[in-house]
Amino acid sequence: MTAIATAPTDRGPRTGNAVEVRGIVKTFGATRALDGVDLSVREGTVLGLLGPNGAGKTTLVRILSTLMKPDAGTAVVGGYDVLRQPRQLRRTIGLTGQYASVDELLSGYENLYLIGRLLDLSAKESKARAGELLERFSLTDAAKRPAKTYSGGMRRRLDLAASMIGRPKVLYLDEPTTGLDPRTRNEVWDEVQRMVAEGSTVLLTTQYMEEAEQLAHELTVIDRGRVIAAGGVEELKTQVGGQTLQVRPLHPAELPEMARCLQEAGIAATFSADTGLLSVQLTDDGQLTAVIGTLGTRGFGIAGIHTELPSLDEVFLAITGKSSPSAAPIRDKEPVA
Repeated sequence: MTAIATAPTDRGPRTGNAVEVRGIVKTFGATRALDGVDLSVREGTVLGLLGPNGAGKTTLVRILSTLMKPDAGTAVVGGYDVLRQPRQLRRTIGLTGQYASVDELLSGYENLYLIGRLLDLSAKESKARAGELLERFSLTDAAKRPAKTYSGGMRRRLDLAASMIGRPKVLYLDEPTTGLDPRTRNEVWDEVQRMVAEGSTVLLTTQYMEEAEQLAHELTVIDRGRVIAAGGVEELKTQVGGQTLQVRPLHPAELPEMARCLQEAGIAATFSADTGLLSVQLTDDGQLTAVIGTLGTRGFGIAGIHTELPSLDEVFLAITGKSSPSAAPIRDKEPVA
């Protein structure tokens, strides 16, 4: 099964970071999939791993889950070395890969119960945990049906539940909600947040900027196998571009004149008749006061003002020079119904 999840019986040394990656390199023939990747994931947080298709995200997840060996570098997960302590490491992690992989001959309940027993959970605990996750992922009505009768989306939800059944200390989610409907996606988000609140750490790769913004405490962006940016969501937004001041005039017909007034005062301003807003890119702390003062002096009425940072899609575009994954077609992936 793709899903891997275990209940740890012992732990490695505590460092404050659940995942430590240093100088990881992986090549496939002439292709350098990972080219000296460094990253850290703090315990009890979600790290969003972003990047264009083919950037190396899934390769890194496979290395961190002991499914692939790196050519160089080190990685420690939950205090255990990926190369030297793979058995111990596997007892601390859960994994949901890009494609749902469940036993199609077993029912949804049997899939989860079996994994619970394989993880050394008692029969009673396995039964309870299976029922709990079937309910959380809206699979209770189909619990006794063979998984082969499930839709693609249902299999995906079952695969996610399987990765979580052992309450892993570190959970890898490799594009977990691709193809899911909005309601099910929100259920997945709720479960991830619940697990983090209970102490789990999550490494999330995603095609959806909204998902990264909703779940991630910090972001790491990789492209062509290298880390090109890292930091908190708001930190990256600030680095990419300053705040934009949006002014809504009391009289929308005055928008062009307001923009012209600011431009004459040396303040670059644009407006949109569709949104009815005047926009000014703030370059320093005093500019907001200058804008309001200039407009007030000229007698323009203001119905409202607010400031906003760039969207995460705009951040991704600025950092990578490519459109965000959420706006790009997803290639070479099995569709999920």
